[in-house]
Amino acid sequence: MTAIWKEKSFNQLTLDEMYQLLSLRTAVFVVEQNCPYQELDGKDQVAKHLWLENENGQLMALCRLLPKGISFAEASIGRVLVNPEFRGQNLGRGLIEKALEVLKEDGEEAVTIEAQYYLRDFYASFGFVENSEPFYEDDIKHVNMILKF
Repeated sequence: MTAIWKEKSFNQLTLDEMYQLLSLRTAVFVVEQNCPYQELDGKDQVAKHLWLENENGQLMALCRLLPKGISFAEASIGRVLVNPEFRGQNLGRGLIEKALEVLKEDGEEAVTIEAQYYLRDFYASFGFVENSEPFYEDDIKHVNMILKF
């Protein structure tokens, strides 16, 4: 199977790409996680959207990268997901590796994330360290974590 990484700013996205990204995000963050909260937060317009798609154009994994000063003083990675149809293939690890690579290329010096609490060891494996007490956002336990390059 051939897979292709794509990264685009909001204004570079085609309507079809935006629809696919938002559709998968809603399927995972609203429906699968039973989280009936607004998924759109006004940050997509300033984000760099990063995703992996297969040869058929099907989204396999995605996230968005925000510049410093939007969610945190540092750049951030958010809306991280692996399509349920492609889980169990280490795509999450590849996605975070690619996201960190892109942020380094963009000259960022640090990255802060709001990690779902159960994933803190996963993010720690990349060098992220917890820098907040656990908290709940949209009824899901999170913790802030930072990685300095």
